[in-house]
Amino acid sequence: MKGILKIYHPDETLKYNIKSSYCKAVYSNQKHFLEVEVVTDDGLDHVDDDSLQYNFPQLSLEIIDFPIDSSEIEGKTFEINDSDDEVYTEVNLFDDEDAFIYDNELCFEKNDADELLVIWKGTIDDFYTGSDTPISFRLKCEFKQDEIEVGED
Repeated sequence: MKGILKIYHPDETLKYNIKSSYCKAVYSNQKHFLEVEVVTDDGLDHVDDDSLQYNFPQLSLEIIDFPIDSSEIEGKTFEINDSDDEVYTEVNLFDDEDAFIYDNELCFEKNDADELLVIWKGTIDDFYTGSDTPISFRLKCEFKQDEIEVGED
């Protein structure tokens, strides 16, 4: 579809298909901010019944109000880390568990079809087993414009 998220857990590589995504550079109060949201699909047809992923069929990753120099993001790489004072990232596991992402690197480029894509690397809390060691993830997502079909009734 639009991309894939891989979480490299020591026991198995977990693969999530992308259901929806958006990316925009927002101009507010004479400053530019980056916003990115990627929501995974909750389909489990490709997942074994005993997989760690089976307990977490869907999640979303977000970058919110990260300050950037201009509205042009193609060809740029952004390193995003939260601090005690500023929080730019959010993870939603669609249940009562909490997780955080760290060491985020987002690289924006164009694909062969001239569509913007992001390669997002980082680490995420091990919400699967509760280990204190964060695990690596890699996400590749194309921001393809949705085509809306209007039919006659």
